Amino acid sequence: MASYTKEDITRIAQEDNVRFIRLQFTDLQGTIKNVEIPIDQLSKALDNKMMFDGSSIEGFVRIEESDMYLYPDLDTWVVFPWTPEKGKVARLICDIYQPTKPGEEPIPFEGDPRGILKSVLKQAEELGFTDFNIGPEPEFFLFKNDEKGKPTLELNDHGGYFDLAPTDLGENCRRDIVLELEDMGFEIEASHHEVAPGQHEIDFKYADAVTTCDNIQTFKLVVKTIARKHGLHATFMPKPLFGVNGSGMHCNMSLFNEKGNVFYDENTESQLSKTAMQFLAGILAHAEAFTALTNPIVNSYKRLVPGYEAPVYVAWSMRNRSPLVRIPSSRGVSTRIEVRSPDPAANPYLAMAAMLAAGLDGVRNKMTPPQATDRNIYVMSKEERVEEGINDLPATLKEALNKLVADDVIVQAMGEHAIEHFIEAKEIEWDMFRTQVHPWERDQYLETY
Repeated sequence: MASYTKEDITRIAQEDNVRFIRLQFTDLQGTIKNVEIPIDQLSKALDNKMMFDGSSIEGFVRIEESDMYLYPDLDTWVVFPWTPEKGKVARLICDIYQPTKPGEEPIPFEGDPRGILKSVLKQAEELGFTDFNIGPEPEFFLFKNDEKGKPTLELNDHGGYFDLAPTDLGENCRRDIVLELEDMGFEIEASHHEVAPGQHEIDFKYADAVTTCDNIQTFKLVVKTIARKHGLHATFMPKPLFGVNGSGMHCNMSLFNEKGNVFYDENTESQLSKTAMQFLAGILAHAEAFTALTNPIVNSYKRLVPGYEAPVYVAWSMRNRSPLVRIPSSRGVSTRIEVRSPDPAANPYLAMAAMLAAGLDGVRNKMTPPQATDRNIYVMSKEERVEEGINDLPATLKEALNKLVADDVIVQAMGEHAIEHFIEAKEIEWDMFRTQVHPWERDQYLETY
């Protein structure tokens, strides 16, 4: 990631004819928000003096304490390549701070997801870890828009895993997305059609946790923007279609200290270190609780069902892909733990913070993971899974929320403010779903009863 000073940004903005700057942040639901300012307000923004009304953002603050400051992270500066030459638009990702009296130290807003991730990273630093690196694998679907520009359920193609054109008609759109991302500084590692018709995956290089989460949010914005230019609608909804695979966001994670990747130990049979095994144990111990954050919407649980390659069982393996956690075969600096349950609807900052908190709890308490499961769990009976000590992930959002509030480690990592507002919003979402009458019910019951 490039490193910028205030002077660099001011100069580049002038050279590139930037007319507007989006001061971007993410709310608790994972939705990108922004305050757009004209170029003559740039110096004010760079001095951390731009304010916004926090009470207008769901889950932030009450109306009587609404003023919030936006502190731009200068290293997130980017000029959007698709904006017109006569007046380009740039972006800065911001941290959110509360107002303070003159002379007082700035106070981070406790409901800022980016700030929550940073606070958990500080816990990692206290344990001697310098970096928490993540390589995400977000998937998405492309649907055709109608004549009014509204998304339909008509797929753009009927391709399958790694198919090429003409079967993969999304290839041109996907290629343009990659080109735009590369113009913005992304290092793209792979781009291909996924298993389901109309489903795609673009993998970008791992980075530290905060940068990765920034990149995920930028990635979503670029994918949707470029898809629309092709007359398509890109969705990161986990399960838009019945009967095909849903979209996941596998997360490859590794911890580093000043000596290198602490998950690697050449002297063990598996070449996994004691720290790696403890971190893995923490992930498994808290998986049911962090699922509400890694799979945060009602639709997430339509993906987490057996039969479509999504992990629904709390287990790990170095050989097969049916458990929640897989250990890829690469070793040395590339040694990593792949958590396969998250989906791209997740707020990345909260999801990564929760998984890191889980893993760190395993390290602190020197947890030992259960034996690896090298059988295909999908073909095991319930009795066999119980015998092996393999639990199921929550089957509904409501069940996941109950698991979350009962887990002190994850609740404390999120903080009282964030967890209270997150739970409140999600319980409303669940209740709206629970009380709605769905087309399936009418199809099944209207004539029969």
